[in-house]
Order: sequence, then C-alpha cells, then structure tokens
Amino acid sequence: MNEHIQIKVFKWVSILEGLSFLLLLFIAMPLKYLFNRPQMVEVVGMAHGILFISYLVGAVIVYNILDWKFKTLLLAVACSVIPFGPFYIEKKYL
Repeated sequence: MNEHIQIKVFKWVSILEGLSFLLLLFIAMPLKYLFNRPQMVEVVGMAHGILFISYLVGAVIVYNILDWKFKTLLLAVACSVIPFGPFYIEKKYL
C-alpha cells in the first residue's frame, strides 16, 4: 500500500477511535450504569476495541513511514487512552 494512503487511513482510524472512545465514555457507559441499558456498551465497546487495536498498529506503521522519534510513538500510544488524545495526535503530527 502507498505510504500516503497508509497515513490517510491512520488519520481516519485516529478520528474514528477518538469518537468511539468519547461515545463509549459519555453515552454508552452512562446508559449502562444510570439506566441499566448495557446493550450500547457491548456494541460500541466492540467497535472501540477494534479501532483501538487498529490505531496502535497504525501508529507503529506511521512511526516507520514518517520516521518519528520513539518518544513521539510513545506519546501517540499514551494519547490513545486519553479522551480527545487521538485528535491531538492527528492534528499535531499528521
């Protein structure tokens, strides 16, 4: 796959991973614990898990393509578990 396309795919995965994390934290989890509706956590949680793994794999691929410092890769990985973190990486480093 072309390097430009790989970076573009990582941008989209980053955005989708960030959105799924926010959806999970601010909509699905309150529905589960406040209204006893766990169904959305099951669906959104699975999607978020797949996007999370894709984000980590994509970060390693982009690390090699863009010749990031190892510190930048660690920052990208750390931002994957912080709300709004993937958006920061997408804007600053891509």
